[in-house]
Amino acid sequence: MNSEKNWLNQQQQLIYERRSIRHFDNRPLTKELLDTILDAGRWAPSGLNNQPWRFAVIEDPKLKLKLSELTKYHRIIEEAPAIICVFLDNKSLYHREKDIQGIGAALQNMLLMAHSLGLGAVWLGEILKNGDQACKILELEPRYELMAVIATGYPASELKNKKISRKPLEELILLRR
Repeated sequence: MNSEKNWLNQQQQLIYERRSIRHFDNRPLTKELLDTILDAGRWAPSGLNNQPWRFAVIEDPKLKLKLSELTKYHRIIEEAPAIICVFLDNKSLYHREKDIQGIGAALQNMLLMAHSLGLGAVWLGEILKNGDQACKILELEPRYELMAVIATGYPASELKNKKISRKPLEELILLRR
């Protein structure tokens, strides 16, 4: 029973302590670390197990610079050692809303995995307004639709004492019968 409680506490801690990290140091990430993050995304649930997500891992500074010009959060993309562009593969579509929700689950898995590995990460969505241009820069087929960008790397500083607030659970529950 104690081992189950310890495991549960570790899982809760992982969820509760994850933060959006927007400043990174310049240490590169290994392929193994990046693949571990991608693999976590791969294991997200999806309708009919269609796994509609596709990933582009960008570490090249020149390519990151081009992509950074598509968002007001350019500094984050430029500074991160790696970015992961997450796409919806419209040829594998099952149900658009469900597939987008599945990609959200993949994103959360990747963010939690990055945190568990001692990395920082942030989910960027403002770039979506220029998703078509991002696809052109990456020379991808039009069937791929940009859903998010995750910037990741080693955090430049710790956020030990940073308080993050959440609404009380009672405010969020609509109905309980």
